[in-house]
Amino acid sequence: MSERLQPGDTAPTFTLPDADGTEVSLADRRGRKVIVYFYPAALTPGCTKQACDFTDNLELLAGAGYDVLGISPDKPEKLAKFRDKEQLRVTLLADPDKKVLEQYGAFGEKKLYGKTVTGVIRSTVVVDEEGKVERALYNVKATGHVAKIIKDLGL
Repeated sequence: MSERLQPGDTAPTFTLPDADGTEVSLADRRGRKVIVYFYPAALTPGCTKQACDFTDNLELLAGAGYDVLGISPDKPEKLAKFRDKEQLRVTLLADPDKKVLEQYGAFGEKKLYGKTVTGVIRSTVVVDEEGKVERALYNVKATGHVAKIIKDLGL
């Protein structure tokens, strides 16, 4: 099971394709705060709710200096379908080999309907302007999570 990140850790760098296949790198966001959230699968009810919540609050977050990146094991084609169907404005990134999910501690054992399974652990990591972990939240709920982040960040 991958190690969970802690505040003060250096956020693992990554470059992943977005929904259009364009490479997006965390290093390119240096100097801005980044909310990196990990979700199990595009086009599912919980993940749709979470992505829509981020989209609805994107202006508030961007105005406070935060970029939002959503990462799942889906391929770019599925992310494009998800983005277009739900009119999402958050940047969705594809991590089909789960390397970044593992580096961030967002892939491993979790409870699902009372059973222990291996999969994506719904997680959010806030990275500061210097590339350090400011907050690392694991096993978060899809509903209400964005509102909690906004409250916790004092926005």
